[in-house]
Amino acid sequence: MRYKLIHILLFGFIPSLVAQNKLLIVSEAGTKEISAYEREETLYFPLVEFAEATNTNFYVSEKTGKIELKFKDHLLKTTPTNPFIIVTPRATGRIKVYQLPTSSYVFKDKIYIPIITGLDALESAFGKEINFQKPNKLIIGKNVTDNKEWTYDDPGLPPVMGYDITGLTVDSKANGTLITIHSKKRIPSFLSSFKDGMLTIIFRKVNADLNKTNQDNIGELVRKIETQNIGTDTEFRFLVGEEYSTNEVMNTPGSNDILITIHNKIFTRSEETTKLSKKWEFNTIVIDPGHGGKDPGAVGVDNLKEKAVNLGVALKLGKLIGKEMSDVKVVYTRKTDEFVDLYKRGKIANEQNGNLFISIHCNATKKKPGDINGIEVYLLRPGRTQEAIEIAERENSVIQYEENPNRYEKLTDENFILVSMAHSSYMKYSEKFAEHLNKEFINNLKLKSRGVKQAGFYVLVGASMPSVLIETGFITNNNDAIFLKSSSGQQKLAESIFSAIKTYRDYYQKAMEVEL
Repeated sequence: MRYKLIHILLFGFIPSLVAQNKLLIVSEAGTKEISAYEREETLYFPLVEFAEATNTNFYVSEKTGKIELKFKDHLLKTTPTNPFIIVTPRATGRIKVYQLPTSSYVFKDKIYIPIITGLDALESAFGKEINFQKPNKLIIGKNVTDNKEWTYDDPGLPPVMGYDITGLTVDSKANGTLITIHSKKRIPSFLSSFKDGMLTIIFRKVNADLNKTNQDNIGELVRKIETQNIGTDTEFRFLVGEEYSTNEVMNTPGSNDILITIHNKIFTRSEETTKLSKKWEFNTIVIDPGHGGKDPGAVGVDNLKEKAVNLGVALKLGKLIGKEMSDVKVVYTRKTDEFVDLYKRGKIANEQNGNLFISIHCNATKKKPGDINGIEVYLLRPGRTQEAIEIAERENSVIQYEENPNRYEKLTDENFILVSMAHSSYMKYSEKFAEHLNKEFINNLKLKSRGVKQAGFYVLVGASMPSVLIETGFITNNNDAIFLKSSSGQQKLAESIFSAIKTYRDYYQKAMEVEL
């Protein structure tokens, strides 16, 4: 009903602008009379009545008003007030777009198109000659074959030379599914939505080889992939199972390919629930002071070393937790000025069955002293901005001090995304804790809060639990460095983090009651 109301309001003026006519349709189905309207000396006719007069199957969406005529060899689609008609061969799925000099019109919930300029699309889809005889007759004659090259008519696009999207690959994992969309050109933008078990993603200004992108019987999480070219865009529809939780769409570094990660739910209401409930009690916090030993981390003004600041904040935070939360065990990845491999930090957290992993670091700029200042909270996701990428590269560079840095070679690009998908189960908790941290920093610290961001930190990959990395400030900024070097500044940081932990713990325990 909403759709009908909208169009009554928007197009109610049409009757006063058009003169009503009748149009004769002469075809194998006989001679039928349908309605027609004249507007500005142009005759318009309703597609739905044309379909009925020629015994053509059709479909009209009550929600959008889109109409699809289903001819023997082609499909014809258009939407209300749209100047484009889309014709799709059933055999190849490679669309052709016809652009009308004016948009279609809606009257009494029917889409009307102009006869003269709409006949090319209609004839191509029908596969028969269609002749218009003035004043009001359409004659449908013999079969015709459209031998023209199927290409986009949009003048803003170059002619199609093959397909932009050439195929896809599906990689199913225990914690989710990674789908790689292979594209020969950069995909400028996309739209996504989820409803009733169907994830829909529309990629803009590309076309796809439908024979290589439609897949069936894939698995329990992603069951089916349906693809169709619509106008100048391509629509992917993913039928997902009940274990679907979230998804992400991202570009592949150094490639035109698109990566879609489709994540599982972490909890299932089964016999495993009882086992999980004990595991997810909030009783262990892992504090990770970044760098240490032979790895000083960033070096700031007055030779302030990151490793020292990180350890100072970590020890003060652990002391607060021990005093105020006696039922929570504190685990440190290091308690002294020692070097610990990145992979071992996550290993320690997992072996101790941590419920929260907090990695403490300091930020820096190449310029020293620098003007940039402030505190940031990071979540584990591949970097979306150049700044996030550079910060991750600097923090990950610790591997140069390790005995076997080659262990991280495979943890790049797609493999990194696959590994980080394991964190999708914990992401909502990581995000909630990061949100609480950011609020505390804004309310309680003199340091500027730069918000919650995303980057690809190796140290967070290994910890299978809600995790954040805190860049406590820029030790290359004079004011930040004074604050970070002082015992009082480190104490205030620890107090703000602890206050966020208390708030997060309440949220976490209530969430567990619902989940379990």
